[in-house]
Amino acid sequence: MATLARLQARSTTLAHQYYYRNSVVDVFRKKENDAAVKIQSWFRGCQVRAHIRYLHRVATIIQKRWRGYLGRQHYQLIVKLAYYTMKMNLYNAMAVRIQRRWRGYKIRKYCFNYFYLKEYLKAVSETNDAVREALEEFAEMTEREEKKADLEREEKKRDYQARKMHYLLSTKQIPGIYNSPFRKDPDPWELRLQQAKPLTPRRPNVKAKHSVSLSSWLACTSTRSFPRSGTLPPVDRKRCQGPFRDVSEVWEQRYKPLEPTLRVAEPMDGLNEARAQLQRQEWTRNVNDNMFLPFSSYHKNKKYIPTMHLSSKYGPDAYGSQHFRDENPQKWICDKRLLRWSVLTEPLLIRLIIGELQQ
Repeated sequence: MATLARLQARSTTLAHQYYYRNSVVDVFRKKENDAAVKIQSWFRGCQVRAHIRYLHRVATIIQKRWRGYLGRQHYQLIVKLAYYTMKMNLYNAMAVRIQRRWRGYKIRKYCFNYFYLKEYLKAVSETNDAVREALEEFAEMTEREEKKADLEREEKKRDYQARKMHYLLSTKQIPGIYNSPFRKDPDPWELRLQQAKPLTPRRPNVKAKHSVSLSSWLACTSTRSFPRSGTLPPVDRKRCQGPFRDVSEVWEQRYKPLEPTLRVAEPMDGLNEARAQLQRQEWTRNVNDNMFLPFSSYHKNKKYIPTMHLSSKYGPDAYGSQHFRDENPQKWICDKRLLRWSVLTEPLLIRLIIGELQQ
C-alpha cells in the first residue's frame, strides 16, 4: 500500500516528465526519420548491387560455359572438314596418278606404237612415191600431148601459109623466091609449096531470085500450101438477144489447150523414184548404212576385211611385252638402227602433209 501511495504521489511528476520528453523528441523525429530512411536506402542499395553482381557473375559463368561448348563443336567441325578435305585431296592425287599411268600405257601401247607407226609411215611413204611417180608420168604425158598439139597447130599454120603463098612456087621459066639459083641448098619452103594445094576462093552466097510466074504464085496461094486460120468474129458485133453465151467464152472453150490425164502426166517409174527418195531420206538420217540383221544369214556371205595392223606382211605386234619399245631383230627391215622418234617423224610428217596437199 505504501508503494501504491508512493506511485500515486509521483504520477503527476511522471506525467509532466512524459509530456516534456515527447515534446523534446518531436523536434528531432523528422531528422531521425530521414537519417533512418537514408541508412536503409543505402543498405538496400548495397544489398541489391551485391545481388546484381552475383547475378552478373553467374550469367558470365553460364555464357562462358555455353560459348566454350559451341566453340569446341565448331572447332571439331572445322577439324573434320579439314580431315575430309585432306583425304579427298589424297584420293584425287592417287586417282590422277593411276589415270596418268594407265593413259600413258594405253597411248604408248595402242595409239603411238613404235613398230605400227613405223610400218604405217613406210606404207605412206611408198604410197606417196607411187602417187608422185604417177603424177610425174601424167605430167610428162600431158606435156608431150601439149607439145604435139602445138606442133600440129604450127604445121597447120605453115600449111595454110603455104597454100596462101602458092603463087610463089617456081616454074621452069621463072624460079621462085625460095628456089633462088644463088642458094646452095634447096629451101624446105619450096618443097612445102610444091606439096600444098592452092586455096580456092569462096563462092559468094547468091540469093535466089523470087519467081514472079503465074504458076508459082498460084502454088503459093493455094489452099494446100499452108493452113489458114479460122475466121474471126466481127469486132463491132452486137450481143444477140436471148440466153446466149459470150463469143469470146465460146472461142476460148473451142481452142482451149489439151489437159493430159493423170496417167499421162505422172511418170511411169514414179514408184521407183518414190522408193529411191525414201532410201535417200533414210540414208541421211541413219548413221550406219549397214542394216543389222541378227536372225538372218545375210552377213555370213560378207567378205571379211582385216585391219591394217593385222594384214601387215610383218605380222601383228606381240602385246603384253615387258618393256615399251622392245627391240625384235627378227622384225627389222634392215640391219641399221633407226633414229629417234622425233628425228624420224618430223621429215616424214612434212612429206606426208606435202603429198596430201598435192593430191
